[in-house]
Amino acid sequence: MFLLRVVFDAEDASAVLAVAREALAAVIERVGAWPDDDVWPEVLPAEFVERCEPEEPEQDAGPQAVAEWTAWWQGLSAEEKAAACAGPWRLSDWLFYFDPTEEGQGDDRSWWWWDAGVDASGGGWVDVATTGWPFGSGSLYWLIEAGGGRNPRLVSPG
Repeated sequence: MFLLRVVFDAEDASAVLAVAREALAAVIERVGAWPDDDVWPEVLPAEFVERCEPEEPEQDAGPQAVAEWTAWWQGLSAEEKAAACAGPWRLSDWLFYFDPTEEGQGDDRSWWWWDAGVDASGGGWVDVATTGWPFGSGSLYWLIEAGGGRNPRLVSPG
């Protein structure tokens, strides 16, 4: 396990962390019974949901669509993946990384919240545990941004 630190800028880093913790707790505690997409806006913090990109009309998410997306994703360079993960994200895209059902990756997420706080300059930090490097940081960065933080970035091990 690696312990890594992500820092971010914010007007009120404590408020960002409160929203992020509330959103993360909402998805993690629903491991056994994953709600339908239309339930999540009522479960998650309003400010988090409001910062997400509007959902697209219903599309076929069958096995062929998943295979096409996977092939597209695996063909991207690290820089292209980072750009693709930049926000705003649709809520359903962010939830995918926590969904423990066969449709999601909740049982294979690559980071776990370890600790968080506010530094002397007023910015925030989040330490996450991960099993390897590089790790899928996009969902973490969007958690921070949708909580109201700006410019999340990995700085060093925590």
